[in-house]
Amino acid sequence: MRKNTLLSLSLALACAFGGAQAAVLSTVTVQAASKQQSAGFDAVVEAVRQTVIAAQVPGAVVQIDVKVGDQVKAGQLLMRLDARAAEQNAAASDAQVAAARAQLDAAGKEYERQKQLFSKQYISQAALERAESQFKATQAQVAAQLAQAGAARTQSGFHLVRAPYAGVVAEVPVSLGDMAMPGRPLLTIYDPSQLRVSAAVPQSVTSMLGDKPAVRIELPGLPEAQRWPQASRVQLLPTVDAATHTAQIRAELPAGFAGAAPGLFARLWLPAAAGRDGAAGQRLMVPAKAVLRRAELSAVYVIDAKGQPLLRQVRTGRAEGDSVEILSGLSAGEKIALDPQAAARQR
Repeated sequence: MRKNTLLSLSLALACAFGGAQAAVLSTVTVQAASKQQSAGFDAVVEAVRQTVIAAQVPGAVVQIDVKVGDQVKAGQLLMRLDARAAEQNAAASDAQVAAARAQLDAAGKEYERQKQLFSKQYISQAALERAESQFKATQAQVAAQLAQAGAARTQSGFHLVRAPYAGVVAEVPVSLGDMAMPGRPLLTIYDPSQLRVSAAVPQSVTSMLGDKPAVRIELPGLPEAQRWPQASRVQLLPTVDAATHTAQIRAELPAGFAGAAPGLFARLWLPAAAGRDGAAGQRLMVPAKAVLRRAELSAVYVIDAKGQPLLRQVRTGRAEGDSVEILSGLSAGEKIALDPQAAARQR
C-alpha cells in the first residue's frame, strides 16, 4: 500500500513538474519585417599600405632573413646583397678624405707662416694672397672628398634591404644567388592593421549613393562572428574607368581586424537606392538563440495548435546582431520556442 502511494505521488510530481515546464516555455511570434532592397557587389580585401621593395643597386642576393608570412619590425634587416665592390669604393673614398685633410693641415700651417712673414713685411701682398687661395682650395677639396665618401657609404647601404615599417611579408620572389638589378622586386610587405574592401561599382549606381553611403561589408570566408564587420570609413573614388564605366568604392575594415588578409574574397552591399534588381519585400527575423544548429542542419521548434513543440528545418540567411533571417521553413504568425533544449525536453 505504501509503495502504491509513493508511486502515485511520484507520478503526480512528475506530471506537475512537466506541466510547470510547459507553462514556462518561452515563445516568440514570427513577424514579417520590411525588407530593404540591397545589391551585393563582388569585392576584394586590400591592404591600405602595401609596399613592393625593389633593388636600388645591382648585386647578388647573399642573405635572406625572412620568409612569406613573417612579422617584421620597422628597420629590420630583410635581405643582404653582395656589397664587396661598394665597400671597397667606400674605403677608397675614406682614404681620399684622409689625404685631403693632410693637405689641408699643411696648407693651413703654410698660410699661418705667410701671415706672420707678411706682418713683418718679409713677403708681398701677392704672396700672402697666393697662400690664402691655396688654403681655401684645399678646404674645398676636403669638402668634396667628404661628400664623395658620404655618397659611397650611402651606396654601400643600399645593399642592406630593411623593412620601411612594421608589417607582414607577403611575397619573396628571389632566392639566394639571384642577381638583383635596379628596379627588380625583392620583397612585398603589407601592414595588417590597415585593411579595406574594394569593389568596382557601375556609374549608374554611384550616382545614387550620396555623400555618405551606408555600405555593409560581408566576408563569406570567415566565421559568422566575423562575417559582417562594421566599416570604419567609406570612400568613393571620384574617377570612373573609361573602359568599364565603373568607379571604385572602398570600405575600410576596423583597425586591427583579425582574420582577413589581402586577396580575400568579399562583398559590398549597397543600400536600396543602389539596388540593381528586385523590389522591396518582406523578411522574417527570429532570435538567433531560437535556432538549433547541428552540423549542416538548422531548425527551430514550432508550437502547434495543441501547444506542443515540433522540430522543423529552416534555411537561414544573414545574421544581424542577436537576430537571424529565415529564408524558408517558417511563416509569419507562427510561434517558436526561444529555448530549443527546453522544447526538446517537452516532446
